[in-house]
Amino acid sequence: MKSLIKKELIKLLLIVPLLLISFTINAQDTSSYEKAKAEIEEEFGMFPKMFEIFPDHALAGAWENFKMLNSPESKIPAKYRELLQLAVASQIPCNYCIYYHSAAAKAYGATEEEIQEAVAQGAQTRHWSMILQGNQVDFEEFKAEFNAMMKHMASKSK
Repeated sequence: MKSLIKKELIKLLLIVPLLLISFTINAQDTSSYEKAKAEIEEEFGMFPKMFEIFPDHALAGAWENFKMLNSPESKIPAKYRELLQLAVASQIPCNYCIYYHSAAAKAYGATEEEIQEAVAQGAQTRHWSMILQGNQVDFEEFKAEFNAMMKHMASKSK
């Protein structure tokens, strides 16, 4: 009987810390979520659907990533970041992203011509990627040709 009580007591001693860890993690997730949500509302004046539908336990990490990639420390100026993202969005294609990045690029000073060129640049990349991939051009051969082209163009620019 004593050994049975001892075994049950040991089980309980193992389970209680696990439950406490679980409750602590849940509390941290909740406070991280609430902090991220408050920051998002402060930044945008609302809690946009794109964040609302994101899994609660991962929102803080996604928001941190969003902030860091769009921070003043970014090496790519905001207008060019938006034009890059617009080119990618156009190729996915994603209407939500196209709308967002077109409007954001304009807000950061992009002209209609710059927006059109960003989309055309994305289309050109997609075009040549399709030609190379579809025809199964050897990647090592491609790299050798490209390096030779760059060397030739560099010598012409001197």
